Amino acid sequence: MRRILTLISVFVVALSLFTIIAYSSSGVQSQSPNQAQSSTAAPAQHTNTEQKPVPEPATGTNAQDAKRAPATSAAEQAPKLEHFDPNMVDKQLQPCQDFYRFVCSKWQASNPIPADQVAWGTGSGLQFWNESVLRDTLQSSAQGQDRSPVKQMIGDYWSACMDESGIESAGLRDLTPKLQHINAMTNKSELADQLAQVHMSVPGAWQQDDNQTNAALLGFSGIQDYDDASKVVAGIDQGGLGLPGRDFYLNNDAKSVDIRNKYVQHIGKMLQLSGEDQTQASADAKVILDMETAMARAAMDNVRRRDPKNVNNKMSLQQVRALTPSLNWDKYIADIGAPSSEHYLVSSPEFFRALEQLIQQHPVEHWKAYLRWNLINGESRYLPKSFVDEHFDFYSHTLLGARQQLPRWRRCVRMADRDLGEALGQAYVERAFPPQSKQRTIELVDDIERALDRDISEVSWMAPETKKQAAEKLHAIEDKIGYPNKWRDYSSVKIVPDSYVNNVQQSTQFEFHRQLNKIGKPVDRGEWTMTPPTINAYYDPQLNTINFPAGILQPPYFDKNQDASVNYGAIGMVIGHEIIHGFDDQGRKFDAKGNLRDWWTPADAKAYDERGKCISDEYTQEVPEAGVKQNGKLTQGEDTADNGGLHLAIMALDKKLKAEGKSLDTKGSDGWTERQRFFLSYANSWCTQYRPELIRTVVLTNPHSIPKYRVNNVVANMPEFQQAFSCKKGAPMVHANACRVW
Repeated sequence: MRRILTLISVFVVALSLFTIIAYSSSGVQSQSPNQAQSSTAAPAQHTNTEQKPVPEPATGTNAQDAKRAPATSAAEQAPKLEHFDPNMVDKQLQPCQDFYRFVCSKWQASNPIPADQVAWGTGSGLQFWNESVLRDTLQSSAQGQDRSPVKQMIGDYWSACMDESGIESAGLRDLTPKLQHINAMTNKSELADQLAQVHMSVPGAWQQDDNQTNAALLGFSGIQDYDDASKVVAGIDQGGLGLPGRDFYLNNDAKSVDIRNKYVQHIGKMLQLSGEDQTQASADAKVILDMETAMARAAMDNVRRRDPKNVNNKMSLQQVRALTPSLNWDKYIADIGAPSSEHYLVSSPEFFRALEQLIQQHPVEHWKAYLRWNLINGESRYLPKSFVDEHFDFYSHTLLGARQQLPRWRRCVRMADRDLGEALGQAYVERAFPPQSKQRTIELVDDIERALDRDISEVSWMAPETKKQAAEKLHAIEDKIGYPNKWRDYSSVKIVPDSYVNNVQQSTQFEFHRQLNKIGKPVDRGEWTMTPPTINAYYDPQLNTINFPAGILQPPYFDKNQDASVNYGAIGMVIGHEIIHGFDDQGRKFDAKGNLRDWWTPADAKAYDERGKCISDEYTQEVPEAGVKQNGKLTQGEDTADNGGLHLAIMALDKKLKAEGKSLDTKGSDGWTERQRFFLSYANSWCTQYRPELIRTVVLTNPHSIPKYRVNNVVANMPEFQQAFSCKKGAPMVHANACRVW
């Protein structure tokens, strides 16, 4: 239920989807690589008094960096960070015809997608820079004289990941015991034990996303109770799929059929690499697709899944056992070390009833093949090159459109950020996020929260009693900026310099147990679900918090050298977007304390739904680039947040300018008005190019619209935009039936 911005313009959706379908099972959630929640030790003290200018990344910047950095090709050199420039617009085009193209077409023509990327946007240079900062930390920890416990841990993780020859020599050495454990299975009564072993080896069994938990059969974790957000109970989620979502199994268009055929071929190749003969591997691959298709058919779809009432199914352990009696739940729970729970929240009881039938229908040999596939698939990126290349060919090339793999160092940085993110994050914060940046962000947040306060008081469609509770919820939002107040303690994670597979498995067990150990305990409100370098943001409806990692509080989203209109159009919209998530079609169902409670009068709820339907109808549209249709009900929450977020940002900017004796129509030395610069900055922050394969995957599985619609549909609903560019009635950027919730 966590609502995430997911900046598609900076590759985050691409990475998030890659991580999900790669079966590493870590993202916002449409999520960023590390979705684990944070805790433990104080942030490092900042010593710099002014934010350092953002330089070219470490690669080749000086002799010291060049000495310790791996050689890079010209294609791997970090691009320059983007800084807003209003003169990048194409003045040959008309802003009222296609504002996204007006702002982005020249930038797109000058910035083709690199071969190792599936999307490229104005924030991609920032992602490269952030990763370079992390690489410096990892390299110095591996090679430096200071071998404190934390530096030894992250340095050894880096050494093991970068040691390609050692990984080749190891082969399947570190995975063989687990494969032998699966092969020794003789009876389906052992399925629970086998499942627990896979879940403790492959990352992600604790992490729900928009479609399912990306883990073998099911997901299991500690989650906040929907009816009492102060406590943590056990949550059980649908899972089992190796493709991004149920539509990939059930749609019968030519493209879907082709992807499934290639998926079966991919499974067969991976099983062959693990030691099966070709005939057996091909037969097993077809069985695995049949089993996953049955799970997809039983799974709750991603639109129904968006309604928290549909997934709030409280059950006793006895009732859980009755759903799937052929799965020994007691054995599974004991094996993973989960505490007892007051009750269990089962996201989709129908899925688990169907799972019982599936267990009965398939013989033990089929389940052994399914488990072997999940283990090999989940660990493939940490194995020799043949596994890595085959994994890339299907998941990154076929499904997302990548032409070549990322350089090894970037892949290792991302995995280290996922597995040891807060240890790395401390160094990132010290270098890239001084106190002044945090203070300016707090001021922006305050301005935009005050704008929503005014908006709530002024709307005509809400009764006073509903407005009162809305204002109470707004005032209760906790603002988290940059990094956690306490850093997580990783001292129990046993990292070694000579086994990448071991390190991932150790990190997986640590995080799985950390999540499970929350069950039965009070909620820790200080936790974060993103690491500090993450270029993203999120709202948590059960904590009622907005969260902005230091990684996004950098150019081009937040730039201390730019004026207010630019920053309010870029990061201001992001802030407004997250605040609005507390009042979108999902967030509005939670109260100020994070409890799932209906605090709306019937008339106000009806009025809200009418406005929400306007949004969902508007965004239900053909996406020619994808060859599929977008479901506006899937993207309604994010679209509502985009529209409301930009509206709040311009309200806040207007108030700020008036306090300075200026107005939105004050013209600057560059010839643009403050109002125009605000909208130009907004669109510029979303300028992105996508591989067509990625667009299709996003539209089918992700609750965010693609960037073109996140710009054009939003501005076409805003009179302020039409005033800025003198758009006439009937122009494409003037919607006759303009939608607005907030």
